[in-house]
Amino acid sequence: MSTMQDSREATMIGRRSDGTLVRRPLSPHLQAYDMLQMTSALSISHRITGMIWTAGAVVMVWWLVAAASGPLAFANVQWFLSSFLGVLFLMGVTAAAWFHTLAGIRHLAWDAGWGYDIPTVYKTGRAVLLGTGVLTGLTWLMLLISW
Repeated sequence: MSTMQDSREATMIGRRSDGTLVRRPLSPHLQAYDMLQMTSALSISHRITGMIWTAGAVVMVWWLVAAASGPLAFANVQWFLSSFLGVLFLMGVTAAAWFHTLAGIRHLAWDAGWGYDIPTVYKTGRAVLLGTGVLTGLTWLMLLISW
């Protein structure tokens, strides 16, 4: 007879490189992470900004469909995007796009094996945050100048 209470426990047992048995968690969860650590905060933010960027792509498709549908539909979308909430949304999508892009470049560097030591992790994390702010500001400055 088995001593396991739950069949999922079989997936929780693993071996270290020296062969000793260890119990692994089923899945990491938000309570296991310190949200004030830069690594955790940027990882979670990278996922959230990916979802925000997707929402921005949906709005862009809405804008393109409205442009193809006719002047009235396009005017309605333009009215929303030029409103205070629309501009705030577009600024947020711009910041999310820059953050997600820069964090993605950081992940590509990690995939190449560079930047795993703690000082470099914090340095590149700060660079992602600073770059997001600077590039978002420059993007909107160029947009306002050309508007």
